[in-house]
This record gives sequence, structure tokens and C-alpha cells, in this order.
Amino acid sequence: MPQLNPSPWLYTMLASWLVLSTMIQPKILSFTPTTPPPHKTTSTTSTTPWTWPWT
Repeated sequence: MPQLNPSPWLYTMLASWLVLSTMIQPKILSFTPTTPPPHKTTSTTSTTPWTWPWT
């Protein structure tokens, strides 16, 4: 079984990380909002206990 030379795999990995970090990642990050969502007031509703039909 022949062994693979590790140098082209290292070059491929480094090149793919370079492409990801310089081209693809800024395009993905432009779609995500940078401002936090506004604080919404949570309204609590009061519930009445269930009336069982057999009591």
C-alpha cells in the first residue's frame, strides 16, 4: 500500500482556509445582523385553574 505525500494535502488545507477566511466568510457575515434585537416586554397572562367536569 503506497503512502501519500503529506505536502499537497497541507497546501490544499491552507489554501482552502485562505479562501474561506478571505472570500466566503465576509459574504456570510454580511447577512447576519450586527445589532442586538430590541428588548421586548414580556407580558404574563394570569391563568385560571382547570375546572374538572367530575368535581
